[in-house]
Amino acid sequence: MRIFLDAHLHSKYSRATSKSMDLEHLASFAKQKGLNMLGTGDFSFPAWLDELKQKLKPIGDSGIFVYKDIYWILTTEVNTVYKQENRMRKVHHLIFVPDFEVVSEVNEMLSKYGDLSVDGRPTLKLSSPELVENLIEICPSILVIPAHCWTSWYGALGEFSGFNSLEECYQDQAKHVYALETGMSSDPSMNFRVSSLNKFTLVSFSDAHSFWTWRIGRENVCFDLKEISYQEIFKAIKNKDRKKILFTVETPPPYGRYHYTGHRTCGINLHPREAIKLNNICPKCGRKLTVGVLQRVEELADRPEGFVPKDAIPFKTLLPLYEIISFALGIGELYSKRVLQEHDKLIERFGNELNVLLNVPKEELVKVTDEKIADAIIRVREGKVNYISGYDGIYGKVVFDEKFELKKEKFQYQKNLRQF
Repeated sequence: MRIFLDAHLHSKYSRATSKSMDLEHLASFAKQKGLNMLGTGDFSFPAWLDELKQKLKPIGDSGIFVYKDIYWILTTEVNTVYKQENRMRKVHHLIFVPDFEVVSEVNEMLSKYGDLSVDGRPTLKLSSPELVENLIEICPSILVIPAHCWTSWYGALGEFSGFNSLEECYQDQAKHVYALETGMSSDPSMNFRVSSLNKFTLVSFSDAHSFWTWRIGRENVCFDLKEISYQEIFKAIKNKDRKKILFTVETPPPYGRYHYTGHRTCGINLHPREAIKLNNICPKCGRKLTVGVLQRVEELADRPEGFVPKDAIPFKTLLPLYEIISFALGIGELYSKRVLQEHDKLIERFGNELNVLLNVPKEELVKVTDEKIADAIIRVREGKVNYISGYDGIYGKVVFDEKFELKKEKFQYQKNLRQF
């Protein structure tokens, strides 16, 4: 059975998260997206855990649960804050757990290092290696995955965490870390350039803070499982099993909020080559720039662009349907009735968003929607669009005009446009 899994979500109990991030909204919009399995997120938060226990029904002893015709797997994210080598480290970790009994033991352990009732993603005073060691002692089949691994803030390999390898981050416990989450600002092709990451399975999840289809599932993993169970997913990820992990769905890295280096306050958005020329100092205010994911990859890469390992899992690069329609129509509002109408028409006709984005041919799309929208969907599918890269917390933008050129104004550069 094909499983489309988004395992990195947050509940209504996490900071900066929609108050409607409940099981009902998540299940409903997962179906629209084309996802059939979700991570619960936030199982460490007491009130959310109570709700999960009440509503999720176990499928035997498989470690998988069901609610509203969606499969669920028990997950949470934690933030570890600690000092190592006289430098403050802040790293986010995604955790998969096989059942509620193990969740109870995990939460008891986590509560020794931080207050679990403050935030759905708790902040803990312990190191990354200590976290993994404590979790594996509880249950060897717990998965620990460095979340949005390259992101400037809280990514294990990000600029501000300061680690140059996952072995440096997790030390002797790296042997229990089998995967990394690419995050929105990187994709597998970027990770392929760093040979030390060969051993890790690359996964992609949304880190969604709202339930809309342009948030949940914007990154996900497609599995082909003979048996739907926690152990099947655990083994597929641990063993980097290409027969069971068919592909990941990635957003284009320039669309992510930390792809380029820059300074949002000053509107400075730079390709790494330009940032390096400036010694990573903002040319407008003189402060340090936020070094983006592309620059961090360049710093650690020991392989050329285009290198693909023999055992690489395929990936597909997509944008959320709502945002494709919005950009195609030139509508800038976050919520537009016209965009939603076109969005909903396509989903109603073709079943779900992932089917529209991945499979439906143009001749079928134009029977339902404007040709301009159909053309935009196909061009994103085929990678024939341009992007103005995101930076320092600001999302990138897609540009469908083939003749588009970014104006070369002060503190902006033509190299900010990158084709994928």
